[in-house]
Amino acid sequence: MARGMITRRWTAAGVLAAALTFGTGLAPAAAQAAPGAQQRPSAGVVTREDATTAAPKGAPKPTAVQITGKTADDKIVVQQAERRELFQRLLSEVNWLASATPTTTKPKADKLGPKYTVTVLVKDKANQVYDLYPLASGGPRAYRPAKQPTGKKAAGWFYGRLTMSESLRVAGVPLKEKPDVVSGGIGGGVGEEVKTEELDPLAVGTDVLGQMRQLFLLNGAVLLVVLIGLGGVAYLIRRRV
Repeated sequence: MARGMITRRWTAAGVLAAALTFGTGLAPAAAQAAPGAQQRPSAGVVTREDATTAAPKGAPKPTAVQITGKTADDKIVVQQAERRELFQRLLSEVNWLASATPTTTKPKADKLGPKYTVTVLVKDKANQVYDLYPLASGGPRAYRPAKQPTGKKAAGWFYGRLTMSESLRVAGVPLKEKPDVVSGGIGGGVGEEVKTEELDPLAVGTDVLGQMRQLFLLNGAVLLVVLIGLGGVAYLIRRRV
């Protein structure tokens, strides 16, 4: 009899351990789901780090941005010391091109629109040179010439930021205002026009709430499995004792 009691208790303990192990195995998956929902970046958000990520440590820091083009009045120079926010905004439009891999081929000439050459200056000396096409068909484009002030680089075409047109306009380039475009990311154009839903913060919030709901459902499932396991163990103990 005593041996039977010991056997039944060991069996109940084994069932309880199995239930807890199963619940614990699912817990990490639930814990990992939350950061994904919270850290999901909003499409096309420009941060302060974007303006400097391309510059390696020890590289000379840009001090001004120069803009030239057929429709621009002579040349526009934005000094960091005088207009810091605008300088950072313009720098973020081109600085990532220094080390980026080309993302597209050259569009047809009649699809590019006006060209504006943006030169990054370091103490009044050219450091980087890029050609921007803010009105290109299908989204802004940028071109990195092979001949650079600091040496040769692989020439390439890129989708530009959605904010390219507004950044140039604020700097003084005569372009049509686009108040609906307030932010953009690397390769923001992706060959498509800007849609209201893509810039609507409510759409991003809905997506996050949807992922949080899935997380709660997963946590509820884990808790239900543990409770069922504990209930089963309690039933076995009560029946056999």
